[in-house]
This record gives sequence, C-alpha cells and structure tokens, in this order.
Amino acid sequence: MRRYGKNTDEDDIRSRPNRKGNRPRTHIRPKHEDAAEGMVLTVDRGRLTCLVDGTPVLAMKARELGRKAAVVGDRVALVGDLSGRKDTLARIVRIGERTSVLRRTADDDDPYERVVVANADQLAIVTALADPEPRPRLIDRCLVAAFDGGLTPLLVLTKADLASAEELLDLYGALDVPHIVTSRDQLAKGEAAAMVREHLAGKATAFVGHSGVGKTTLVNALVPEERRRITGHVNAVTGRGRHTTTSALALPLEGADGWVIDTPGVRSFGLAHVDPSRVIHAFPDLEPGTEGCPRACSHDEPECALDAWVAEGHADPARLYSLRRLLATRERTEGD
Repeated sequence: MRRYGKNTDEDDIRSRPNRKGNRPRTHIRPKHEDAAEGMVLTVDRGRLTCLVDGTPVLAMKARELGRKAAVVGDRVALVGDLSGRKDTLARIVRIGERTSVLRRTADDDDPYERVVVANADQLAIVTALADPEPRPRLIDRCLVAAFDGGLTPLLVLTKADLASAEELLDLYGALDVPHIVTSRDQLAKGEAAAMVREHLAGKATAFVGHSGVGKTTLVNALVPEERRRITGHVNAVTGRGRHTTTSALALPLEGADGWVIDTPGVRSFGLAHVDPSRVIHAFPDLEPGTEGCPRACSHDEPECALDAWVAEGHADPARLYSLRRLLATRERTEGD
C-alpha cells in the first residue's frame, strides 16, 4: 500500500475519475413540459391506474415528488410509456391543485389523516333505513367531512320498503341536504339508479356507506359492466377477478358526463383532523354571527356569539342546533 507523508505533493495523489454512480446531485428538476394530463382512477400497492386521453395507463409516482401522494380523482401529469400496453409503466411527475378533498382518520385518537378522494363535487352518503338500522352518528360524521372538505352532501336512503324515511329526514331537515329515497323493488327495476343519476350528471360523486346498505349494488347499477372496461388495468394490478371496493375506484357515469367514485365500506369515520372553524363555512346564515365569538370558540360554550345571533332572528334556531350536533359528533362515537 502506498503511503503519503506530510511532504506529499498534490500531484502525487491520484484522483478517482467521476464515475456514473458518483455524479454530484443537483436540485434542478426537469420541467417535463411535454407531460400528458391524466386522472387517477385507482391506487393499489404503489401503482396507480390513470386515464390519459381515454386510455387506462399504469403508473408510479416519480421520486422527485417526495412524500406527496396522488389519490383517486387527482389530476396528474405523466411521462414515459403512455400506450397502456401490458407490462408498461409511466411516471407521475406532477399533481394538480385540488378543488376538494375527502379526508378521514382511522379513529378520533389518530392524528394521521388520510385523503380518500380528491376533486369530487359531491359526497353521496348511502344509508339503509332498515337491515341494517341507520346510524345517524355516522351520517353526521360524513356530513362534517363533506363540509370540511368542500363537497356537497347527498343523502341516499335505501330499503324504504322496510321502514319509513320520515323520522331520519326530520333529523336533517334544517341542513337542507338533498336526498333520495329508494326501495329494493326500485333498485331491482333500475328505477333507483335513474333517480340517483339525475343528481350526478356533470359531477364527480364519491359514494360512502357501511356494509350492507346497498352502496356497491347501486354503483353497479349506475355503471354497467361495459363502462367498467375503461378501468381494465385494475384487474391486472390487484390480481382480483373484479373490483371488490377494497380501494377507491373512479368509474365513468353511464349516459352522462360525470364520475362515480366507489369507496371502501366504512365501519367508522374518524374526524381528528377536522377544524371546527372550517365546518361553519357550510352554514352561511350562521357564519356572520361568529364575529363576536371568543378566539378558538367551539361554538358550543357560554361565550359563543351565535346564541345572540339566533335570538335576534338572524337565523333559524334549528340550524344552530344542527351545527352544534355535527360539531359534537367529533367527541362521540357513532354508536352513542
């Protein structure tokens, strides 16, 4: 081994050539100005199926995006092989700005929020009137998530042949939430899908509901098998014979310019991420009354200015009750 002393000249030391693996890193990122625009249809184990000019393309997130994740509904920019052929893989290099986000946490003690769907216009909350019994607290939580994320809620009540919808609708009357009531007979005849479709045209609608309420059956009626072929890549990605709602999936709406986004069935809907100050935006008749509230007001405390606002006749007391019920659901479980 050659040794170098203190009198060694610089020229006596060999310099190692800059090989491929030793190139200096740069913070300059390519602009990808020629990237194609697409929409994320589904995500499975790090692989994303995107729709690019009518072709489903399998892609992965580029390293330069870091921790930023793309979700169903995201508008993205892609480069690479966009042919959609088997065994090809494109790269997502940009994620567009989101107009809305549907978030949830695993439970109310979990600080880690998960974005379920991006850029949806509506949240269709599917609930059975019987078998299984409706869970108003879960509906409340979904409403809070919709208001917080910038989505318009839509109540879809199923199995009206087993129980009346009147009592449940009375609970949400003050919120002015649009609703649809269907029976199992209407669903079998295709009438339920037609009723729901009127509210979906031209919009991206995310469907949420717990097991047994008929959500997936309704989605299947809205999006027949021939329209599902556009997401044929999903089968290859997941390895399953058909989609079983274990991850969100965007499907083109039959007979209208819109999207149906089927989400996994939920057992709970955590709201640890929700800031009460954002929920009030869904109550434009009450929001001006919060100007006199103390800082960080929960809108359900003795100093809350909303009581005086309602007492002066600026808003319906039922609206304030509904707001406080929704905000209180963050402190309760769905079964309370």
